[in-house]
Amino acid sequence: MKLNTEQVAFFKANGYLMVPAAMDVQLCAEAQDLMWDALPASARLVRSDKATHVGPFSQADESFDSEHIRAGFRWQLRTVGTSQTLLNLVYSDAICAMAQQLLGDSPLTRPVLNGGTMGRFGPAWPGGPTDPAQGNEGARGIYFTLPYGDKAREPDACHTDGHPFQLGIVGLLSDVPKDGGAFKVWPKSHQRLYPTFQMQYDQPRVPYYDHLPSHKGIIHSQAYLEEVAKLEQDTQAVECYGSMGDIVFWHHRTAHMAGHNYTDIIRQAVLADFWTTDLDSSRLVPPQPNMWADWSTEIQANDGTYSAKFAQSQGLGTP
Repeated sequence: MKLNTEQVAFFKANGYLMVPAAMDVQLCAEAQDLMWDALPASARLVRSDKATHVGPFSQADESFDSEHIRAGFRWQLRTVGTSQTLLNLVYSDAICAMAQQLLGDSPLTRPVLNGGTMGRFGPAWPGGPTDPAQGNEGARGIYFTLPYGDKAREPDACHTDGHPFQLGIVGLLSDVPKDGGAFKVWPKSHQRLYPTFQMQYDQPRVPYYDHLPSHKGIIHSQAYLEEVAKLEQDTQAVECYGSMGDIVFWHHRTAHMAGHNYTDIIRQAVLADFWTTDLDSSRLVPPQPNMWADWSTEIQANDGTYSAKFAQSQGLGTP
């Protein structure tokens, strides 16, 4: 499978690209089975009983294990990130070919069957989030979002990921309707946020010190914080909902969020990252005048032009 010129143009201009039917639906079903098989038999949540699917998780069903989280409305299974099923699903020849087409000549770093999984070293710092790059040799894992039920609607809030990689992917393991918790992106945000970082594909971090607790974790520049605040005011987020097997590629500096699920269906997705073997050097370079300088010659040569019809298929109006 190869991306056409219009698809490449849209990704370059907007920082994301939805690609329909990119994942094998049988493997999507097998990934769902992995998720449900990991649920304790005593859990209130029952696969065959839709009435039990509405969140939040009961206290008895909660888990704060970094490799298997069940809390609030989020269920994240990371222990299967290097399983044969997920590697075949996410790192298929077709998907890797599209990623390589965007990223250029440097080879993709390949996943390791039964290798290290995200979360095996615990949170990035005490009380902090899990670092997706720490010891991870495959996909991030399978992420479910339970229906919100009568939970009040809340505003969207975007962020970017701080760990080193170049290209992200979110794949739908089942059909996800509008307002169903799909991945959300802020179009063109990658162009606005890229210059606000100190490094192209990484971020400085402050270690955790018990006697100096006020500053720890990822460092954001003031320019970044101001631009994110502007994005939330002047840019309409796009909800990447769709059908089983659909994927969305997104640029490392694209603002995004996990969507809110106001339907009665569990949002089921797989998350993973792509990066090239030269990332260890390219991540240290400061933002460049040409942000695509180390991407493919194809994406560099593309003028970013696409039709209004294609934009609409990607959740946008006239480009």
